[in-house]
Amino acid sequence: MNILLTSAGRRTKLIEYFLAEFKGLGKVIVTDCDPLAPALYIADKGYIVPRIDDESYLDALKKIIKKEGIGAVLSLIDPELSLLSQWKSELEKLDVKVIVSDKEAVLTCFDKFRMFEFLKKCGLKCAETYIDIESFKADYRLNKIKFPVFVKPRKGSASIDAKVIDNIEELSLVMKRNQDMLIQEFLDGKELGVDVYVDLISKKVTSVFIKEKLRMRSGETDKALSIADNELFNIIEDLVTNLKLVGPIDIDVFKIRDEYYISEINPRFGGGYLLAYECGANFPFYIKNNLIGLENSENIGNYRENIYMMKHDVVTVKSNSELNTNCILE
Repeated sequence: MNILLTSAGRRTKLIEYFLAEFKGLGKVIVTDCDPLAPALYIADKGYIVPRIDDESYLDALKKIIKKEGIGAVLSLIDPELSLLSQWKSELEKLDVKVIVSDKEAVLTCFDKFRMFEFLKKCGLKCAETYIDIESFKADYRLNKIKFPVFVKPRKGSASIDAKVIDNIEELSLVMKRNQDMLIQEFLDGKELGVDVYVDLISKKVTSVFIKEKLRMRSGETDKALSIADNELFNIIEDLVTNLKLVGPIDIDVFKIRDEYYISEINPRFGGGYLLAYECGANFPFYIKNNLIGLENSENIGNYRENIYMMKHDVVTVKSNSELNTNCILE
């Protein structure tokens, strides 16, 4: 069974994990719109495709699925998840499993104000969130919110345009320039990352892995430490079950004075998942089992603790002649 990982970009280590787990079962095929995306040269085969916002993108995916006998497809970036959830029934007519949560769940995760409303409804702690500056000012005058605050796009990813703001003048300017920004309460506490796998067959949580984020870089976890926390295991299991997510999930959490604040949920592999795999939370293996019809048993918290992750640079070099047509969808 061949698997297709789309928008693979720089996720070379994750591709290596899939190659190891799918060896003997099928090929790992990847796509990207950039011929210099390193993942194209790590996988069994890579295809250069149009950008995901190009009207020909869906047709390109269909051609690859048919040509390569793809049995399953999943994306590694947030903006494409809503597309795959929208196209799920159409793609599955090609006898391919689309590993993505339902459309409503994906939209809730991608829309940060919608997520805020969902978390409040579930009774979970989260940063107070405003979609306009007037409602913020009203609470500010009542001392319900204070500076600094955190602003970010309502539908953004990779921490693009996210920043801390210390005064009302700067906040007013930012909100005037960009109508799609959110204002959030600044959470000052220990930052945790949680990697979750929900079985594609049983729809039950199979694995929950927790790491303490020690250092960030460009919105991704750069250095981290594996930890275990039974209370947080239970919170996360209830959360993803209520949201009806499936497959790999990445969740950001703040621990403040022994209380947990849910920050963001990304229904895909997170950039810091690498530590989870190295500690024994093997999501590619779980995916492989599901694709051959096997349910995964619950394995929450069964991994190595107190293990550090340190990301570092590696280099792939290719000559002009090696950027060949095997990577281009004709």
